[in-house]
Amino acid sequence: MKTVNTFGIQFIIRPDKLKNGKAPIYARITVNGEIIHFALKQWIDPDAWDLRRGTGKGKAESTKMINNGLEQVRMALGNCYQQLQLKGRLITPNAIKDAFFGTDNEEPNTLSRLVEYHNEQAKYELEQSTLKHYFVTQRYLTKFIESKYRKKNLLLHEINYKFVADFETFLRAHKPVDHQKPLQNNGIMKHLIRVRKMTNLAIKLEWMTNDPFKNYKIRHQKVEKDFLTQFELDKLEKKGFEIERLTIVKDLFVFCCYTGLAYVDVMKLTTDHIVTGIDGEDWIKTVRQKTNIPVNPPNPYAS
Repeated sequence: MKTVNTFGIQFIIRPDKLKNGKAPIYARITVNGEIIHFALKQWIDPDAWDLRRGTGKGKAESTKMINNGLEQVRMALGNCYQQLQLKGRLITPNAIKDAFFGTDNEEPNTLSRLVEYHNEQAKYELEQSTLKHYFVTQRYLTKFIESKYRKKNLLLHEINYKFVADFETFLRAHKPVDHQKPLQNNGIMKHLIRVRKMTNLAIKLEWMTNDPFKNYKIRHQKVEKDFLTQFELDKLEKKGFEIERLTIVKDLFVFCCYTGLAYVDVMKLTTDHIVTGIDGEDWIKTVRQKTNIPVNPPNPYAS
């Protein structure tokens, strides 16, 4: 992965800020054309400064000390740059500066950190029934990383197209040890869609610079869904059960069939959702939880 195109360190002086005849020396950091400057708290006579080399000139002992100090700063900044690379951090001039001054307390950008951050944010916008699917994907990711990489976590810069393709292969080959059935294609694609949503979040947060899904295609298989005939629905509606719980389940299912509402929408209905339509009949007025789209089906049991 290519995280930056350019990285440069230069030293300049500011003759416009002379103090006692000396100019302050500044470090200039450049990353991908973005530049910042910061003072080094060192001063030098402008006549003793080599503009082209960015160093002091002459053989004076004070000049040698300044040049030695600048070389140490150059090495320290270069080391900060390398450490940011190793941590998988987005490299910017400010990130290098913060690392140099020891004000960079941010954790390494890892996949676990990304997943935890996503789930923490998502709990305020997703229903618990939807959020729990992300926890399942998280468990699969953990098993995959432990199996493939023999470790608990990965830096985000290690997440690339190969990671995505290998994760898909892992899901296809995975054999559950409990009562669950092996994942089918569309179930696998849902896990990958969740991972893609999280990596897109990482890109927006500037925790990642590459998109691992750029050349990956989500492949859904068309599934033919059976539906009940009117005869079958009538038969089910008249079916009696000795267990009250099963009767309630049947009634809810039949109600969903007649209204077209999802189970989660039906469970949130109250008498306040029953309104009188322009035809004088009872109608249901609600909003679908998944899409937030208003729906107004007629009350199937209206007289």
